Amino acid sequence: MTRLIGFNKPMGVLSQFTDAKSPTSRPTLSAYIDVPRVYPAGRLDRDSEGLLLLTDDGQLQARIADPKFKLPKTYLVQVEGIPDAAALDALRKGVVLKDGPTRPAEVEAIDPPDLWERDPPVRYRKSVPDSWLKLTIREGRNRQVRRMTAAVGFPTLRLVRWSIGDWSLDGIAPGEWRDFNA
Repeated sequence: MTRLIGFNKPMGVLSQFTDAKSPTSRPTLSAYIDVPRVYPAGRLDRDSEGLLLLTDDGQLQARIADPKFKLPKTYLVQVEGIPDAAALDALRKGVVLKDGPTRPAEVEAIDPPDLWERDPPVRYRKSVPDSWLKLTIREGRNRQVRRMTAAVGFPTLRLVRWSIGDWSLDGIAPGEWRDFNA
């Protein structure tokens, strides 16, 4: 039977079980998940938080991670500044990055979500407002969401992947995991 795990990856944790570059100083998945033969289906940057799926099924892993399947990935994104309609429209149409244009994103401004405290906290700047976006993409380039928000003039301060396809982070605390039905 296929195993699929949803893990709420804390900030600072690598999306792999070992760290060849620095075996003792950076936390990895092995500090949180003691399940044999499961592997991450995709990646989540060390400075990002949220849903990481792990499975023991290579075909499912490919279906989740490969952009050709266009599985939606939804992020809650805290940005510096307050994006105007033009910035949101640019994200909806797709923006041009150094590695080419992105596919169109679904994006909306949202109220600050009820999330856990981040460690370390996002730096608060009294003179610079921040705001939150709910952004869904159907590809997964390296640091794509961060590069997209920066391209429209609103750098990302905090990035939480909330869902991948029908799988969601709902009810999973940071550093915790649960089995999903594959």
